[in-house]
Amino acid sequence: MKVVGVKFRDQGRVYDYDSTGFTLKERDIVVVDSDRGPEIGFVARPPLERDPKYFTKALKKVIRLADQQDMEQGRHNLIREREAKKLCLAKIKEHKLPMKLIGVESFLDGSKIIFYFVSEGRVDFRALVKDLAGAFKTRIEMRQVGVRNEAKMIGGLGTCGREFCCCSFLKEFEPVSVKMAKEQNLALDPQKISGACGRLMCCLAYEVDTYSELKKDLPKVGKRVITPQGPGKVMQQSVINQKLKVLLDDGKEVEAGSDEVREESFFDRVRKAK
Repeated sequence: MKVVGVKFRDQGRVYDYDSTGFTLKERDIVVVDSDRGPEIGFVARPPLERDPKYFTKALKKVIRLADQQDMEQGRHNLIREREAKKLCLAKIKEHKLPMKLIGVESFLDGSKIIFYFVSEGRVDFRALVKDLAGAFKTRIEMRQVGVRNEAKMIGGLGTCGREFCCCSFLKEFEPVSVKMAKEQNLALDPQKISGACGRLMCCLAYEVDTYSELKKDLPKVGKRVITPQGPGKVMQQSVINQKLKVLLDDGKEVEAGSDEVREESFFDRVRKAK
């Protein structure tokens, strides 16, 4: 099976589609099947041969290469989305609604326009929907999303200098906790471990299992250990390097590999007391 990566927006995520039977190259414009009917997008990743068993569910298919009519419809939709966004912003201000509009999408066939917004609470937008439906003569849907989805839709660069994970490859938002940052010995400064959305960075979850596994056999900070230079207390762990910084009983500070130390036992303490 040939699998191609398709984007619907420049800042959007790449979606896998079955392109078997088509010869496609990067930036080709295609019409694909989706949960809401045919959609127009562009090839962001050239086709690759993949085993169908690799995917947990059947992939939707590329319907066709976009023709002139599809292109015109796509351009018409972009213009319509810009007009809809402009009008919606004006009406939000007019009705004094506590909401922030972040995106507008029009179905390829023009049967519906979706307005995405964020708000701290529930919003009575019935008057707004009536105004928009009257102006565009189509079905209107107002969809409230969270701040993570806001960042995903708007796009941008993370502190690493790369495109947001949620915009490029992340399919679902995974739960992230401060405990994950602690497990990786990261500074618990909110500015350093939070993303542009204001929530904890999704990437905190990527390596936490590896850190947990590597830390399993490392003596914890504060533990008494025996090193080749003598007994002391663990002051710091370097998990990736599998090294420990130890403050010896004589006041010296040494660095030792995890394979060079062992935890101080009861018998070590007895011998020391004698």
